[in-house]
Amino acid sequence: MDDHIEESLSLEMEETELVLTEGATRPPSGTDTALLKSYTYATPLPTELEPDQECILGVDEAGRGPVLGPMVYGICYCPLSKQDELADLGFADSKTLKEHERDNLLDVIMSRPDLIGWSVRVLSPMDISNSMLRKEKYNLNALAHDTTIQLIRDTLKSGVNLKEVYVDTVGPPESYQRKLENLFPSITKIVVAKKADSKYPIVSAASICAKVTRDDVLRHWIFAETGMDDTLSRRFGSGYPSDPKTVSWLKSNMDPIFGYPNIVRFSWQTCKTLLETSGKTVRWPDDDESNSQPRITALFGQSGENTTDLAKQRVQYSTFATKASPRPAPQLVQDMGLRGVVDF
Repeated sequence: MDDHIEESLSLEMEETELVLTEGATRPPSGTDTALLKSYTYATPLPTELEPDQECILGVDEAGRGPVLGPMVYGICYCPLSKQDELADLGFADSKTLKEHERDNLLDVIMSRPDLIGWSVRVLSPMDISNSMLRKEKYNLNALAHDTTIQLIRDTLKSGVNLKEVYVDTVGPPESYQRKLENLFPSITKIVVAKKADSKYPIVSAASICAKVTRDDVLRHWIFAETGMDDTLSRRFGSGYPSDPKTVSWLKSNMDPIFGYPNIVRFSWQTCKTLLETSGKTVRWPDDDESNSQPRITALFGQSGENTTDLAKQRVQYSTFATKASPRPAPQLVQDMGLRGVVDF
């Protein structure tokens, strides 16, 4: 991850340590398996949603900046005619709420399947890192945009008649909004804004879905690596790279050869630096190096071949012996004082 991006994200971090209480509500959007691949969870359509009824939708994310765990994008939608009723339910930016308050608000959302539909896309740390480290440039902003686009498309395909969409911005809001407007001409109004989660209740509701899902995945994290669940501490602070507790956890749980367990986004600069300074160097031969190795055919000279080149390659084999430099006898033979039999 680029240094300047990581720094800017860490400035927006939640300063308090992530508290994972066992009694918290488990949302249906969580997972009971090791999170190696990203997945999408979506509720059924609201039961009282009429065919072609115009709807409003909000988009927000949770976990963009942390070096640990998934990034989760959430959407929430309801009929346009019911948006005031949604606002009266008391939604707010999930970052301003305590954990139990977010859990309570998700309970409110889940108690209104007649009014509200929602969905989340859970991006695994492995998929995030693989995307950012591939040869074709694909940064976190592009990943965020594509995830939002996928969630909106899936909602439209499910039969929801979206007419207004509000998005908490990633990157410059003006260009992002134009991009969405070009992709979704059937949507009458698209607003991409900074701090949209504190301005629009539908985005605040989406932030609740995303944040509670992410917290649940971390709270019940299943390590894919054998034996990790009983040996690794889950006291990793807020998960942000600027948090000393998180950095301490990364240092304590880094294998010098194999790196980190699958909970870590190894593309983050914090991880790269720790691996470079504390990890073991693994050197892989490239094609040029492999071509410089002696050929096995050097042991079997053919008539007409360059005998000088063959001779040079032969001496590179440690097992090749000559009269001037005979191969030493095995140690056991030397210890027993045995001599080779040359005549039968």
